[in-house]
Amino acid sequence: MRATRAARAARNTAAVALLLATAVACGDTGALQSAGATPTATSPAKLWPDLSPAASPAYDFDEADTETVKGVTVPGDDIRAVDPIAVVRAEIAANPSDYGGSKAPYRGTAERIGDCEKEKGGDRSACPVLKPYYRDLTGDGRDDLTLGFRLLPTKMTAVRVYTVEKHRLVQVMANDDAVSGVELAGRSVIIRSPSELAGYEYRVQWTWDADQKAMLLTHDEFLRTGGRKHGVRRATPVPTSAATP
Repeated sequence: MRATRAARAARNTAAVALLLATAVACGDTGALQSAGATPTATSPAKLWPDLSPAASPAYDFDEADTETVKGVTVPGDDIRAVDPIAVVRAEIAANPSDYGGSKAPYRGTAERIGDCEKEKGGDRSACPVLKPYYRDLTGDGRDDLTLGFRLLPTKMTAVRVYTVEKHRLVQVMANDDAVSGVELAGRSVIIRSPSELAGYEYRVQWTWDADQKAMLLTHDEFLRTGGRKHGVRRATPVPTSAATP
């Protein structure tokens, strides 16, 4: 921190000196100058004050859903000892309508999961499971597992978060979407998805909630990026759980 503060102080000193030199060169007398008219502050306007409040949400976003992963053990309660391939296999087995059969939407994931096991002759480059990441997202001092895998043959990616509760592996977040980037920040998972509108993207944030013991969808934004030339249609309107992709 000392080096950072020293560098910042040096930059501030140099900036002040440059501004003073510029003012002298331009013959500035030092008098205050107007920055223009200040916009009038406008208070929020409440619409339809007589409208009856909704009793329940119109859509179920499955924000607080958790699920114990069946058939996967956690040796010594160490989540790093859990095989990520086994975790994805467990989801495939638990959701046959999504992964099994020629008409299942993500049948390609089930077909290619065997490629994740190189020792059995699989083509590791074709494995749909991405590199796992470990970080404490729940605040209990222990690592949690953030796992991603391709939902083939679609262009979507599944993002999952798992923790260990009472010696069991528990899924505390599930998001399926066309994904352009994923970040971990504090207790949150931030997922960026492409937009059909050039120069914009969708950005959702899932954050751990200690009361619900799950990751909740806390932000859903549509933001300008300015760097994309061609938009891409979003695969799904909202993040979804593994049970309802």
